[in-house]
Amino acid sequence: MTISSSGDPSDGNGQRGPMPAPLRAGVVDRHVGARIRERRLLLGMSQQQLAEAIGVTYQQAHKYERGLNRISAGRLYGIAQVLGVPVSWFFDGIGTGGEAVQLTQRQRLCLEVARNFAQISNERHQAALSQMARVLAEAQREAK
Repeated sequence: MTISSSGDPSDGNGQRGPMPAPLRAGVVDRHVGARIRERRLLLGMSQQQLAEAIGVTYQQAHKYERGLNRISAGRLYGIAQVLGVPVSWFFDGIGTGGEAVQLTQRQRLCLEVARNFAQISNERHQAALSQMARVLAEAQREAK
């Protein structure tokens, strides 16, 4: 392989070597949007609350989450600040083949349980719910 005067790698015959297929922008936009929605739901935040926090309309926040509208770097940084995650978090789990990792029904349910648990302010109620989950899990293990 040689480097041409323009700085492009080639095989010596002016032909580029095989390059990995780039991810399509739409796939990345949908993945980032899904991650925004996932984090927002985990925090128990509505789309309206997110929209107000980042200075856009509810409709715009909805389009971001669906991957219909692209998000600028500055806006993504603001969303990350509001949701309490680093910008890189939105790209975690994206497949190299361009397919975003989809949440299973069980994962969605776990997120919902975690979100609802976090909204319980009474520590005794939290402890009781945690104990109930432990008892049910133990009964399940013993049944197997």
